[in-house]
Amino acid sequence: MDTLLLDPASWDLLLDSHGNVALAAKPYAIAQDVASAVKLFQGELYYDQAKGVPHFQSILGAGQSPLFLAAQLEAAALTVPEVVDAQCSDISYADRRASGNLRVIDADGRAQNVTF
Repeated sequence: MDTLLLDPASWDLLLDSHGNVALAAKPYAIAQDVASAVKLFQGELYYDQAKGVPHFQSILGAGQSPLFLAAQLEAAALTVPEVVDAQCSDISYADRRASGNLRVIDADGRAQNVTF
């Protein structure tokens, strides 16, 4: 599956050396797709509103534990093709923002850390 390469700072498209929209290659493409999956709010994706993390439905304002958020983020990571395992750790809340780490393993057995 092809994935458009996004600028890590702005999450905007990048161009290759020929001026074309750049594509990401494995294993980075898988990590970027995981990052996109965990940033997606449920109901935000126009063509499949069931996908995404249920922030508005179940997390924000509900006083959920970090373990609940971790389970939701792991489930979102597992929706990425070729991801066979995801483990969330180091969740912290500061300045109304959650951050942490997702360790994902792809179908080729490669492990990567994705921070959020």
